[in-house]
Amino acid sequence: MKRRTLLATALLGSVAAPGLAGTARAADPGPSVTRTGNTTLDAQAIFFVSYDGLVNNNSFQKNGLLTYKGYQYAVWYTADRNAVVGRRVLGGSTWSTVKVGHTLRYNDSHNVISMGVSKVDGRLHLNMDSHSDGFTYVKSVAGLMDNPAGLSWTASRFGAPQSTLDGLALTSQFTYPQFISTPDGKLQLSYRVAVSGNGRNALAEYDGTSWTSLGEWTSSTGTYTSEHGSSTVRNMYLHGIDYDRNGRLHSFFTWREQNGAVMCNGGGITNHDTGYVYSDDRGRTWRNNAGTVVGTTGGSDKVAVTDSGLVIDAINPDHSLMNQESQFTDSAGRPHAIISYVPGRFGQCTTNYVADRTANGRAFHVRKTSTGTWRKTEIPVPLNSSQRTKLILDKYDNAYAVLPFGRIAAASAASGHTDWTTLFDGSGLNAFGEVVVDETRIAQDGVLSVLYQVKSSGTTPSALHVVDFKLPA
Repeated sequence: MKRRTLLATALLGSVAAPGLAGTARAADPGPSVTRTGNTTLDAQAIFFVSYDGLVNNNSFQKNGLLTYKGYQYAVWYTADRNAVVGRRVLGGSTWSTVKVGHTLRYNDSHNVISMGVSKVDGRLHLNMDSHSDGFTYVKSVAGLMDNPAGLSWTASRFGAPQSTLDGLALTSQFTYPQFISTPDGKLQLSYRVAVSGNGRNALAEYDGTSWTSLGEWTSSTGTYTSEHGSSTVRNMYLHGIDYDRNGRLHSFFTWREQNGAVMCNGGGITNHDTGYVYSDDRGRTWRNNAGTVVGTTGGSDKVAVTDSGLVIDAINPDHSLMNQESQFTDSAGRPHAIISYVPGRFGQCTTNYVADRTANGRAFHVRKTSTGTWRKTEIPVPLNSSQRTKLILDKYDNAYAVLPFGRIAAASAASGHTDWTTLFDGSGLNAFGEVVVDETRIAQDGVLSVLYQVKSSGTTPSALHVVDFKLPA
């Protein structure tokens, strides 16, 4: 533990000096949001609370909302459990919807729908309804995404639901599908093999003709020791997996241990440390912050908890650190992330991670500066929730944190991302908690779209909306 702590301390400071983190010029505007509209996807979407979240609004849902060639797309489950995909012209108020032939099996909020676009053939891909078991996969006809105005939006544009990727069976214990469009037009699928506390991350790739399994790239084995005890099995939870404009693949992560003996109290959560890796060869090999290869996808040497140089912010399992939060890359390709936990000033041992995060949880902005160092700043807005925060950056590299209940805080690139302030307090949304953001729309027309579901109780359906905010032009 001493090596890990010293490494993180050397890399990560508590705040960034102004100007270090961004590329802002004196004339660049600071962050701002102007609400421009609110549309209804479904007046009666399915509602049930599971793992403190909703199946239509889990932040690890990549992508539940995306924009491509002038149209925006959304996915959700209706009150009668049908999987639906909708689209609208950017800026439009009307969504056209299609049922894709699948119904949600269980009341499990992990069983989200994720979308991806294979640019090489213009198809929309959906992966849905999986939590440590099988998945359902649907893809559109070729060219649907390239000619949205010329092709009707009907169920006939989508193939039949499958339990494989066009015949490629990945694993019987599949969770957390995340589609990633590669710089060369292919589509990758990131997912977890096996179960929480004992799982591995893996990749598959679609080239416009067929899917190929690239294999696993993280290890679940090795010994992790805290001041309380040891664990020999775990899984890596990704805060995201994204290509920057230069073609580098970035991923922040946290580890979850299987053995609760690493915690001070059994009511906490065994997540610990924020780590970072990247790949310059489309996810075939993975490097730590120093550039040293620490894992090969599909090979015998995988990224493991015992590898050096992975931790950029050390934190033990006693602070209810959240998994699968959020990340983004700036205009220079530098990685940024949001993490959240209960800071030490509120105590050194959480005993109920939901209650303690709700009472005292805070989100932090972690980013790599232009000098190559890591900086971390607390966002001075109480979470008031156990749930996750989403991160985006605008064209000027100003950072925006979309907190639970649809609240928006932001920090300017000119300040080195240290001047966090609340821009929108969520008034009028009545949002349940976590939200989904359209990570792809920002670059296309400078609009932040946020998908949220209205609070309800029990299993009473409620409205699902997309609210739009204009960012600095």
